[in-house]
Amino acid sequence: MMDVKYKDLIAFHGHSCPGLAIGYRMTTAALSFFPGKRSEDEELVAIVENNACGVDALQVLSGCTFGKGNLIFKDYGKHVYTLYERKSKKGVRVVFNFGGIPENLRQDRAQFIDWLLTVPEKEIIQSREVAIDAPAPARIFKSVTCEFCGEEAMETRIRKVAGKTACIPCAEKQLGI
Repeated sequence: MMDVKYKDLIAFHGHSCPGLAIGYRMTTAALSFFPGKRSEDEELVAIVENNACGVDALQVLSGCTFGKGNLIFKDYGKHVYTLYERKSKKGVRVVFNFGGIPENLRQDRAQFIDWLLTVPEKEIIQSREVAIDAPAPARIFKSVTCEFCGEEAMETRIRKVAGKTACIPCAEKQLGI
């Protein structure tokens, strides 16, 4: 397993922030259920329920990425990550507890980040093993040329508009959506 430090996450994300620290703590909590694991391919699958800064920490630490097809985004606006290991068929759901944050800490960003990185896990994170259906493996689809803009798009994202193949943005433009 890669020895990733918080400073490595900062380098990837671009800056330190409370969201990155939260993602770091959530991901390390989730990975503790799968000691020594980091996804080189699709061994682990992550399902995230927000698209905030912490997901960058998850990508670096877990090896789950959109590019490999083992990072699934569900736009629920919740600080929740579910990690699933294909071999063991086990999953863990990690929830961040915002109620555990002392209100006065939010006024000082550096102090807040420091606190997030050092507070005992049980005060801010709830983790539990869960049973989920195995996420489908990543699939590679053929690319098709949009007849309106000339750009290639995945065949599953092509629409027919006035008898022509159209990528989603062009289809929406043609239909006035």
